[in-house]
Amino acid sequence: MTDLYTLIRKEVSRFLRVWKQTLVPPIITIVLYLAIFGKFIGDRISVVEGVGYIDFIFPWLLMMSVIMASYQNTSSSFFGSKFQKSIEELFVSPIAYWKILVGFCVGAMLRGIIVAGLVFATGSLMTDIHIQSYFYAFVFVFLTSFLFALLGLLNGLYAKSFDDISIIPTFIITPLIYLGGVFYPISILPNGWQIVSQFNPILYMVNGLRYAFIGVSDISISFSIGILLAFIGIFIGVILHLLKKGYGIRS
Repeated sequence: MTDLYTLIRKEVSRFLRVWKQTLVPPIITIVLYLAIFGKFIGDRISVVEGVGYIDFIFPWLLMMSVIMASYQNTSSSFFGSKFQKSIEELFVSPIAYWKILVGFCVGAMLRGIIVAGLVFATGSLMTDIHIQSYFYAFVFVFLTSFLFALLGLLNGLYAKSFDDISIIPTFIITPLIYLGGVFYPISILPNGWQIVSQFNPILYMVNGLRYAFIGVSDISISFSIGILLAFIGIFIGVILHLLKKGYGIRS
């Protein structure tokens, strides 16, 4: 397993070397969101689902940080290796394709989990936030970081320029985040929009983490975990197939 360990160490060292770019921005973002939504807006909204507004949206703030950190790590790292032609050295080495997938994803997941810890610590200093279930908090942070690490790796395989890396966050991830019941419970929506919202995978991640924090969720927790595992399984199958074909790597 030396080859896998080496790849993981390389990925972790890569984002730790530039920690001012990879770990600090989420902290600045959370401070701004907590100041705006927690103080200026939150004080004018009494309660949502039986809790304060900042307690209701904080799981989304944490989840957003995990999503972007995990996605950006694999997408930028894998495409950067393609751009520099160093990825070819990896593919001519006797390392299994599944180890390439795991190596890139573990690095991204560690970055996502570290960011989650920093965001939670920052939030705890600014507001009175508690976790009711550490088990479910870890499960949903772990699964979400894994899923978006896979999505970033998939984007890195398809990307042909650095501009392609920003397409998915701008036109897919960000709209899904803001329409995933982060500012409101979907129970207040008309029946038709509730059905539409259930096709948004972000909904299951945010509600799962919200349940871990405040014990309230619009969606069954077991069903949410099942949805995330299904997406992870699909992405793993697609990525392994593309790696074996050498898609985006072999000319």
